[in-house]
Amino acid sequence: MDWLMPFSYYRGIRDSIHNRWMADIMATATEKQAFDITLFLNTAGKGRSVLQYPKNRKVFSQAVVALHGNADFFGEGCLNGHHLRLATVVTMTECVITRIEKSAMVRVLHNKPKFSEMFMSYLLSRNSRVEEDLVDQLFNSSEKRLARVLLLMANFGKEGKPEPVLPRLSQETLAEMVGTTRPRVSFFMNKFRKLGFINYNGRLEVHNSLLNVVLHDNPHLRRGADRR
Repeated sequence: MDWLMPFSYYRGIRDSIHNRWMADIMATATEKQAFDITLFLNTAGKGRSVLQYPKNRKVFSQAVVALHGNADFFGEGCLNGHHLRLATVVTMTECVITRIEKSAMVRVLHNKPKFSEMFMSYLLSRNSRVEEDLVDQLFNSSEKRLARVLLLMANFGKEGKPEPVLPRLSQETLAEMVGTTRPRVSFFMNKFRKLGFINYNGRLEVHNSLLNVVLHDNPHLRRGADRR
């Protein structure tokens, strides 16, 4: 009869575990049944809000992807078989734009090696810029992203001195480019101005010292700047 005692003991443990397991299942099922999806979607709470929009009001729009300047190309998506434009282009100042039909562009790319080399170099450079923008969005703070945008627009890192930024570039546009809100852009712009990184003197001027914001806690970029 001694062998019956351990058997009963382990059977009791088994039953206890089974009961607790069933209790957990019932509690989870009850919790799921109590969750009201409609109530969750129609009420404000942590991480969600309920907003009202009037008719014909934009809820969100496409972000500013890039600012083009002299000697830049755009609309080359048609060469890749796109029949519809995938982006919107808006002039910010008076512009003179040369329009090249697809057939003419294909012809000059085939027949003029120098032009083809220049065009491919432009596309590769811009593709690298897009990759850098993606990394910037994923890993850098909005303050660093704004500093980088200002430096790029001021022609920093190219030959010559930094140039004044477009005078009519609004904080809303900067916010769309950076991926943040206009109040945050306003806060950082005031901070940069107080620190002497930028000037508002009729036109927005960017100083090289703004690079310190981008290089902060980024040894790779700092080494690159030392080499320049």
